[in-house]
Amino acid sequence: MSSAGIHCLLELYECPSTLLDNHDHIVSVIKSAADIAKSSLLREVSFKFNPQGVTALALLAESHISIHTWPERGYAAVDIFTCGDHCEPEKACRHIEHQMQAGRSELQVIQRGTSSTPLDADPSQDNFPTLSPN
Repeated sequence: MSSAGIHCLLELYECPSTLLDNHDHIVSVIKSAADIAKSSLLREVSFKFNPQGVTALALLAESHISIHTWPERGYAAVDIFTCGDHCEPEKACRHIEHQMQAGRSELQVIQRGTSSTPLDADPSQDNFPTLSPN
């Protein structure tokens, strides 16, 4: 069964706070990660928080990459979702992990849209599962 895409949730721990709080570094990392994932970067938006922390989002033709940092904890949360068979989000995750100099990391990879309902099902044919009230 094919999926709608791959969703990677990456937890980065023990990262240098100077990297986590460096807006230009985070933007550079997210843009290079989009390239490494073999995705098409449409737009990047980012914000530097006061007193610390950065959030960056890369809008992709295939979906998105986001990085949220907590320099005071040495932590970053990364979310990469790509649709299509040509993208390589796991490679982008490893790139981000390396660029953020994580002491340790946890990666969860989820195949999205793999229910028993086909992705091309016609809702007018009433072939979608219904949710029962509790």
